Amino acid sequence: MFASTMQDVELGVLHLLQHGRSIHADSSIITWDGNGPRQATFADVADNADRLAAALTDLGVQPGDRVGTFCWNNQSHLEAYLAVPCMGAVLHTLNIRLFPDQLTYIINHAEDKVLIVDASLAPLLAEIRSQLTTVQHVVVVDGGTEADIGPKANSQTAKETVKEANSAIEGLGPTLDYAQLVAGQSPGFAYPQVPERSAAALCYTSGTTGNPKGVAYSHRSIFIHSLGVTGAQSMAFTQDDRLLLIVPMFHAMAWGMPYAGWMVGSDLVMPGPNLQAAPLAEMIEKMRPTYSGAVPTVLNDLLHNRPDADLSSLREVICGGSAVPASLMQAYDDTFGVTVTQAWGMTETSPLAAIARPPKGTSPEDEMQWRCKTGRTLPGVEIRICDDAGQVLPNDGVSQGEIEIRGPWVTGSYLHDSAEEKFRDGWLRTGDVGTLTADGFIQISDRAKDVIKSGGEWISSVDLENLLMSHPDVLEAAVIGVPDERWDERPLACVVPAPGKSPEPAELRRHLEGQVAKWWLPDQFALVKEVPKTSVGKFDKKLLRSSHAKGDLAVVQL
Repeated sequence: MFASTMQDVELGVLHLLQHGRSIHADSSIITWDGNGPRQATFADVADNADRLAAALTDLGVQPGDRVGTFCWNNQSHLEAYLAVPCMGAVLHTLNIRLFPDQLTYIINHAEDKVLIVDASLAPLLAEIRSQLTTVQHVVVVDGGTEADIGPKANSQTAKETVKEANSAIEGLGPTLDYAQLVAGQSPGFAYPQVPERSAAALCYTSGTTGNPKGVAYSHRSIFIHSLGVTGAQSMAFTQDDRLLLIVPMFHAMAWGMPYAGWMVGSDLVMPGPNLQAAPLAEMIEKMRPTYSGAVPTVLNDLLHNRPDADLSSLREVICGGSAVPASLMQAYDDTFGVTVTQAWGMTETSPLAAIARPPKGTSPEDEMQWRCKTGRTLPGVEIRICDDAGQVLPNDGVSQGEIEIRGPWVTGSYLHDSAEEKFRDGWLRTGDVGTLTADGFIQISDRAKDVIKSGGEWISSVDLENLLMSHPDVLEAAVIGVPDERWDERPLACVVPAPGKSPEPAELRRHLEGQVAKWWLPDQFALVKEVPKTSVGKFDKKLLRSSHAKGDLAVVQL
């Protein structure tokens, strides 16, 4: 083999830290708290990361130890994003929306040594503190202040929230104050040289079936994924952008946006817990971000509750986590003049793997049909479709099977769990069912566990949901398969009416006619107040199926 002449330099988070510190020192980190924006420069945050690394070292954190974060999107969380991996430890972002037993499981399974928790979230952690077997220290951010409590109706409510948080902090036992801990150290920490294939960060899947599974990202995978995120065919943000990080930093590393934004010098706006329509509208109007990422639920809330908001500064919003209805994308085009672009990935893929950018030469009137696709394969990953027997199917946009993926930022295993059934010949089996075209466009029709099999044929719940949500009287819709004596399963449409509306099931069925095969049409509907969500904002169809089995849904049979 003819050897190259290139240098072999370790890739990792430390390079990102030092590059942002020196090249983009004047870029801004803006945290929006209960009192408005708090601003710091990249240089300030990098110095605080040094101080945090020194403080954690004094607490006994060694290379390979796990440091958990139980935090909103804020400056302190970003400091942990930088400090923990760079000192050789492993950042473990904890999903605040998990059930207590799941949260207990993953903290103990990961063997977290230190937890960094926002004061406003202390009540959630206090419930399980006595069950955490490996945690030696708890560090509290903004303890006893109103800075991190989110939007409240009045100051009395704010005071009550602070009182509850302070009481919960006491329930955590001995704690350390983040600000004091950091202030007691100096910048200039001597970071070790960390091997690029060692773990840098740890995320757990949502655990919709069984216990959550741990995915350990390497320094190398984070670095390469950051390059992929900022590519021109990907999110394509630069130093001239201001990113509003709506997607939580505990949800698949906020889709890689914190590291990628830091790498290229984009200003980062951190909303904290202020994710409701009113504070988001105010934040966007005042901070003028140019780019953002959010799940459909958040965008729906903003559309229906603040249609008068000035979002004109946004050139694009990346949307994912679940299928994005064409009606939502069109509504943002028409109401706000903002482009919503669908992207796809998983915790296991770091997560970005595909983004739905129309192919070159697409006319404006044809763009929406491409934007409705799940996504187009990004450089750096490979995707294929396989049948139940593991045979690779043609990329013809018609053959339907399970989506499998591999690449340098795709996991090859789970933490302490072989899960051999999730992998095949070096490819990750995603559990998503869909098609793939020759030019790389994926169209997911369902999760394998959610696909509806009626009379031996498949019905796509995702397609039905998107069509139902295009009806003006529908806010959200989730479709599940329910038992049927003749057809084995039939679709049941669970519909959340838009504010002030009360759609008739027969009208909703007529809305679907002519858009799908006749045998796809649901003959059962249930109007519900809300569709239950998983910890990462996806429709919890398992819970819907359970509610139906118990007779808790008011089903209308047509």
